[in-house]
Amino acid sequence: MYATPPNSSVNSKTKIVGSNDPTLRLYQVWKGSNKFIFGGRFIFGPDVKSLFFTLFLILAPLILFWMFVANDLVKAISHGPGLFLIVISVILTTNIIVLLFLTSGKDPGIVPRNSCPPEPDDEGDTSSLSTDWTGSQSGGPSTIPLTKNVKVNGIIVKVKYCQTCMLYRPPRCSHCSICDNCVERFDHHCPWVGQCIGKRNYKYFFMFVSSTTVLCLYIFTCCWINIKWIMENGNCDLMEAFEVSPVSGILILYTFVVSWFVGGLTSFHVYLIATNQTTYENFRYRYDQKMSPYNLGCARNFKEILFSSVPNSRINLREKVKGELSASGIGSVSPYLGRNMSLEMPERSFDIETGKRQPVEGNEFEDIRNRVGSFERCRTQPRQHINDWDNKHIMLSSEFETELDERRSDL
Repeated sequence: MYATPPNSSVNSKTKIVGSNDPTLRLYQVWKGSNKFIFGGRFIFGPDVKSLFFTLFLILAPLILFWMFVANDLVKAISHGPGLFLIVISVILTTNIIVLLFLTSGKDPGIVPRNSCPPEPDDEGDTSSLSTDWTGSQSGGPSTIPLTKNVKVNGIIVKVKYCQTCMLYRPPRCSHCSICDNCVERFDHHCPWVGQCIGKRNYKYFFMFVSSTTVLCLYIFTCCWINIKWIMENGNCDLMEAFEVSPVSGILILYTFVVSWFVGGLTSFHVYLIATNQTTYENFRYRYDQKMSPYNLGCARNFKEILFSSVPNSRINLREKVKGELSASGIGSVSPYLGRNMSLEMPERSFDIETGKRQPVEGNEFEDIRNRVGSFERCRTQPRQHINDWDNKHIMLSSEFETELDERRSDL
């Protein structure tokens, strides 16, 4: 049912399997931990199975309500209003299920990975970078600064470099260790919906939680109405009424407990929206209201988060990709994949570290020449200098060419 990135196995000595299959789509070679259905049209987290448990917690008590309590409500109230109460419960339930799948099956705001690290020349003023880069300019090892400064509403904010996605995260972006993606306006990873909550699905998440709270209170009230009707018509006390309709008693207890949980969660997120914070920021940074660069005032915060349009996704999971599928992953397929341009050479060809040549079988000559000749450097951004990694590959290419010429002359 779920499509996950295929794992390739390598039995050849060269460790490279060429593939230019144009039918491969982005979701089929996705590097994150997500799962997909319907040809990549829906994206879920790796813990998507928890979604079914959440559905069970929602639908099981409602089925009991419709089977054992709703019939009594129709009798307790005249047929028209009684049926209206049942219709309301059905509408609320449908709304919650739709919101649940919009939250769980939607791209939460994943930032596409880079296929190679960014160029220091493109990072702007070096005074805003960490001292790691200054050291690399003076002859030290070439490293990418871990942080840089950006301005948000006139306030300087540090953004971090993500080693996995090879990019500087936008403000409020964080890398989810469960889904293995950088997510814009990352709030948290919700185990109940099996998905990250971010910029593109936070609105649906809040509506899901608040609607669940309303539904719990609605079922709670309807069950009490049923118990009251039993007490009045049966001339019995509360315990006897619960004996007549034990399902009402069970649902009253269940919805009371769940209402505290989802109601508290709804109240907490109302506070976060009013102050324009995320759960991650609230627990990690403890923003003071006057110091937060994102707080626009209560009214504008609600408008920005709940009443603004959902931004377009930055990834196209059904995009067709081409490239070389290797044992270690994907090489030069798409900048979305975040793969380094890598070329794994034959097991017995050349030792980069020691510079010692190793014997190469004759039938591997042409294969090596094709691989080396087709090697292209990462072209996501123009390079203005050659680093140690490029030097190794240039040296490797020249060594193979020399050895090939020597063998051909011997023959």
